[in-house]
Amino acid sequence: MMSFDYLLGRLDWQQTISAFIVLFAVLDVFGSTPIIIDLKQKGRPVNAMQATLISSCLLVGFFFAGDILLRLFSVDIESFAVAGALVIFLMALEMILDIEIFKNIGPIKEATLVPVVFPLLAGAGSFTTLLSLRAEYATPNILLALAVNMIIVYCVLRATERVERILSRSAIYLMRKFFGIILLAIAVRLFTANLSALLLHT
Repeated sequence: MMSFDYLLGRLDWQQTISAFIVLFAVLDVFGSTPIIIDLKQKGRPVNAMQATLISSCLLVGFFFAGDILLRLFSVDIESFAVAGALVIFLMALEMILDIEIFKNIGPIKEATLVPVVFPLLAGAGSFTTLLSLRAEYATPNILLALAVNMIIVYCVLRATERVERILSRSAIYLMRKFFGIILLAIAVRLFTANLSALLLHT
């Protein structure tokens, strides 16, 4: 087990803020508020606490166990980071161009688990982003950034209608575009940095 002093010693606020921005853009909980409101209007309420706890467990579990899974398939973290950068790139295109690339066509109908937990919060994009961040940032910084993001997720899920009234649909739309551009730049940086590392290993 890592000691508290060890974790505190590895805290880097610049890394934490950077990881927070990346995860905030990928989770995009503010951009998901119209979807959540629509679910509630259709009689499919969302349990904010349950959705937040399940999403957090899935994300943290994959963060720590994801590299074990990668080793089972003989995939290194740099290769996964490059693949993750491509997924983040596609997500950014969705946000910027208003197109749908990732479709949810599964049979599960419960709103809390699907689509809120998966794929909106703990989906392919957030999973790949977490492992991509591990290639660059220290673990405590990523976990702190994730914890702050999940607190925001809980608050937004608890008050989706109020959030939309405060921000308005136009503000949410503009925020989605802004973070889409940030995600695009992050995807390019992750791709180039980890591709360079891969080329050095070959």
